Amino acid sequence: MARTIITGANRGIGLELVRQMTGRGDEVIAVCRTASPELRETGAVIHEGVDVTDAAAVTSFAESLAEGSIDVLLNNAGILRSDRLGALDYDALRLQFEVNALGPLRFTETLLPTLRDGGKIGIVTSAMGSIGDNASGGSYGYRMSKAAANMAGVSLARDLRHRGISVILLHPGYVKTDMTGGSGNVTPAEAARGLIERLDALTPELSGTFWHAEGRQLPW
Repeated sequence: MARTIITGANRGIGLELVRQMTGRGDEVIAVCRTASPELRETGAVIHEGVDVTDAAAVTSFAESLAEGSIDVLLNNAGILRSDRLGALDYDALRLQFEVNALGPLRFTETLLPTLRDGGKIGIVTSAMGSIGDNASGGSYGYRMSKAAANMAGVSLARDLRHRGISVILLHPGYVKTDMTGGSGNVTPAEAARGLIERLDALTPELSGTFWHAEGRQLPW
């Protein structure tokens, strides 16, 4: 039984990750800004009021945990703001960087003392952060912030190798959530199932790689 932290756990993919991981017997610590009724029904240990952009809140949460007590850290919290060239909102771009790129880095760095040697870190990013896969342009803030998250994940994989901690970058697919306005081609439950499979299959040899939830490696 793994002791797992999941951020952005109150809805969408995060909620399904909590449901499925608690359902198989993992001890899940669900982190969010505000818990939903659905999250409360999962039986997970819930920590509310934790915004990944708030250093004080993240530090306070980390201090509530014992050193070396966490097996898996899954950075799922993220936001999407629509944009287009010619009408870019730079405040919205900065916010996406704060949440999508700096958020998982801040959360991971702060939680490192609580993560056991040989543990695992997942960062839910997006194929929209792939430079090689960008055929349509647009979505500047989201694409750029997810590309930055990918780079952070690769650097974490290199820097944590000496502790045997493995890091994986995860694309859930085009998921039907509030973030996508309900459009998409997979459900949150399907996406979560694939993400968990990829995380379970993570080995030190695969640390620092980028995967689709369906099981194929993605280009940078």
